[in-house]
Amino acid sequence: MIARRRTRQISLGDDRTGIVAIGGDAPVVVQTMIAGYTYDIDTCVAEINRLAAAGAEVVRVAVPQRKDTEALGEILNQTSVPIVADVHFHYQRALEAIEAGVHKVRLNPGNISDREQVNAVIDACRDAHIPIRVGVNEGSIIERKDKQQRLKELGRFFSEHRHGHLLAIMIAKLEEYVDIFDARDFHDICISAKSMDASLVIDVYTEISKRFDYPLHLGVTHAGPKETGAIRSVVALGTLLANGIGDTIRISYASDSVHEVEDALEMLYCLGLRQRVGAELIACPTCGRIQVDLFTLVQEVRKKLADEIELPIKVAVMGCVVNGPGEAEGADVAVFAGNRRGIIYVQGERVANVPEHEILDRLLQECRVFQDRVARGEAKLGEKTVQIVPPDPIGELGSGFEKIAAGAVEQVTVGRT
Repeated sequence: MIARRRTRQISLGDDRTGIVAIGGDAPVVVQTMIAGYTYDIDTCVAEINRLAAAGAEVVRVAVPQRKDTEALGEILNQTSVPIVADVHFHYQRALEAIEAGVHKVRLNPGNISDREQVNAVIDACRDAHIPIRVGVNEGSIIERKDKQQRLKELGRFFSEHRHGHLLAIMIAKLEEYVDIFDARDFHDICISAKSMDASLVIDVYTEISKRFDYPLHLGVTHAGPKETGAIRSVVALGTLLANGIGDTIRISYASDSVHEVEDALEMLYCLGLRQRVGAELIACPTCGRIQVDLFTLVQEVRKKLADEIELPIKVAVMGCVVNGPGEAEGADVAVFAGNRRGIIYVQGERVANVPEHEILDRLLQECRVFQDRVARGEAKLGEKTVQIVPPDPIGELGSGFEKIAAGAVEQVTVGRT
């Protein structure tokens, strides 16, 4: 179990959406952001609801124009997750969003030059009892003309660090922002410090976790397409989460935001930070031993499991008899294949030996039956019932009959059943 860093706790939402807690002892919260225009109400609502169905617990929308904030009231009436208004340059947009009933505001004080305008947003959030996320991005930080002494001090502290200069600026900037909220006696905030550099993200969040007790919103900004952004994001965010740092996360892709949610949840599942919802599918990468079309089978199994299985059943799809038995023994439902057939096991007990074209349907049937047994209390997840005896590696599932007939190998039977 990962020992998480304790922070203050904030909350957002209402009676209709439910209350989502961030920080303290609350689970790590998954966020994302819509890709479309907020003022396009029907499209915006459809995207928010699709993201919520995928598992997003908080969704952010951009409100750069008055027509965006004017649309918020109707959007809030048609969605079921807390909505965050993303505000940058126009403080009036924040006030309009708060008036519309938004559940949280994302604010960059550095982009609003008038301190009194920032104070107006803070006061409005206090009156509405909603939190603010405040943060810095590597691409938006600007050298300050005041408090230069603090920047020099931080610069000396990080002088030997690879990212010393950027760390100094980002931490100094966050301190400056937090001072604004402290002066207003407003502490219902969450902070972030993002970069597109995974190693810088690890370093800056590690440092700010030592300096602030506010909940931390983790993210890698401008991560790129899913193909490369997934690696960049998981390296940074997974490292931080594994070290107990982070209270809410957003993975960012130049792609469908549903993928952001799916990958964020899978990362939390793998780290044991969230209880898995739905089946856990594992599969071998294939090799020269494979004797079925495993790639197609795995994708078909994945889609069917997502549609039909709600419990966290561990399902293994293995392509040969080498690693198959071990995985079958460790999974709730498993198949390992050979010679165009598949042997299916349920918690270590062999239940079927079917030809390749029947593997998918029989495997899914066993998953459904097992799920029903668990629901009735007749079986438990992860509980092995018998010890698997691997089949003869050159026997009924192997390809060694010709070699045996030619006298090329000695026949060795290993517990054939």
